[in-house]
Amino acid sequence: MSAPTGAELGKKTAAAMALGHVHDGMALGLGSGSTAEWFVRLLGERIRNEGLTIACAATSKRTESLAREQGIPLRPLDDFERLDLTVDGADEIDPALDLIKGGGACHLIEKIVATASDRLIIIADESKLVPVLGAFPLPVEIATLGWGTTMRRLDEALADLSPSRQGGDIPLTRRLNNQHKDDPVLTDEGNYIIDCHMGRIENAAALAAALNAIPGVVEHGLFLGMASRALIGSTDGSARDVPGS
Repeated sequence: MSAPTGAELGKKTAAAMALGHVHDGMALGLGSGSTAEWFVRLLGERIRNEGLTIACAATSKRTESLAREQGIPLRPLDDFERLDLTVDGADEIDPALDLIKGGGACHLIEKIVATASDRLIIIADESKLVPVLGAFPLPVEIATLGWGTTMRRLDEALADLSPSRQGGDIPLTRRLNNQHKDDPVLTDEGNYIIDCHMGRIENAAALAAALNAIPGVVEHGLFLGMASRALIGSTDGSARDVPGS
């Protein structure tokens, strides 16, 4: 693999910094997405070079496959009473370290694994830092059965939360496969992803509560008050540690 540059260098630098939080004997959660994959590769190198003894739970089939390629020992999440640490990426990070996740359609398991962990460290390049959440479309995972009805309930809930929104309704789109545009994306659990184009989320806690109350919503991509810290890599190869409150 050629040496990374630009945003990829930032991702790798953040992932490398996260390795400093990994110690022998730990139980780890492995996140999903391009930045988390850098962490998985670097963790595999450390295991091979140092003989590090750890056990890991993966948050997606893709992460599981990469971890096995790297020789990382995996166990089902239910085998662990608790995880010491999960390292994962994010699509947006606000100043309070609240997050939007789900660009890779893995946020259901990512949230389950994160809540089973004593600490959640987020790794990202600096482009993921935002003053307020919402420019990245909020992913909402919904059951396929009755998905049209669930979409209507979503639309109503978002309208109630954004009465002053300029330009009308908040667009909701069912995520489609990049290669086969007529086919919807299915998560590892067989659900649909609805992307909610909020633009700006004024009250993330109220939005999360409203989404949780809708039958048919399996999980949403708001991760609020969960991150212990964020490790942010820059295009110049430097990284900084942003602790949570």
